[in-house]
Amino acid sequence: MNPVSKALWYIESHFKEEVTLDDLAQISQVSRFYLSRAFATLVGQPMQRYLRGRRLTEAAKRLVDGTDNILTIALDHGYGSHEAFTRAFRDQFGITPEAVRAQGHCRGLTLVPPLRLESIMNTPLAAPTIQERGALLIAGSSERYNCAMRAAIPLQWQRFSAHLGHIPSQIGQDAYGVCYNTDDDGNMDYLCGVEVKDFSTVPPEFARLRIGPQRYAVFQHRDHVASVTQTFNGIFSTWLPESGYEIVDAPLFERYPPSFDGRTGMGGFEIWVPIAPRQAERTHD
Repeated sequence: MNPVSKALWYIESHFKEEVTLDDLAQISQVSRFYLSRAFATLVGQPMQRYLRGRRLTEAAKRLVDGTDNILTIALDHGYGSHEAFTRAFRDQFGITPEAVRAQGHCRGLTLVPPLRLESIMNTPLAAPTIQERGALLIAGSSERYNCAMRAAIPLQWQRFSAHLGHIPSQIGQDAYGVCYNTDDDGNMDYLCGVEVKDFSTVPPEFARLRIGPQRYAVFQHRDHVASVTQTFNGIFSTWLPESGYEIVDAPLFERYPPSFDGRTGMGGFEIWVPIAPRQAERTHD
């Protein structure tokens, strides 16, 4: 069973309790980093935001029902006081619990229904190659994103494209899109860049990133770049859980060869996922 499906089941069964990422990683039998990365990729938001949305959605339904008082509902859904519940409820829905009770319906609230992953877990995926890669020095343009902002990455590439081929010490003609500094809330840095021999001649306006030696699973994405989410879904929902490997806390990158056409989005590219044998496999080596 997919680790994120296990996590979603646990959230649905225990969302009134305190649930941590460590709890979910343990019941899903993967690392904390693996689960946070996979959850944000497949669900489209970090685990704690989804959990908060589920708690407050079910609380809103009980407010409409009108049977219990607001403090009881707050305590039943993991909030220690009426004030904490009201603050979280207003942040989530833009309205107070008292207003929802008074209006007697949830229309206009952006509720968070329980999610099932089956609809996005059937992405066909060709087997990757497993490769060892030495250190990479990447220079380029870096910006920070959350889950909701990642649609702006093509604009970052558009701004950076004029610098391709003009960065001092550039090696080859490949371009790299590097995801790094990922946190539990689904935030990450994304670097559009090129490989360089060293950083000494790189102009100060460019970001610099050293990627250490690492083992990777290398996937081919041959379709339009806009469909890359489907390939990532296949990696996290199917290949990684069945592979005996897990993603590790290291930069993940896309490698765009000269055949990739940034104007049309076609030409294909590679996705390099940093991996290591899953803990259970390591203990039996």
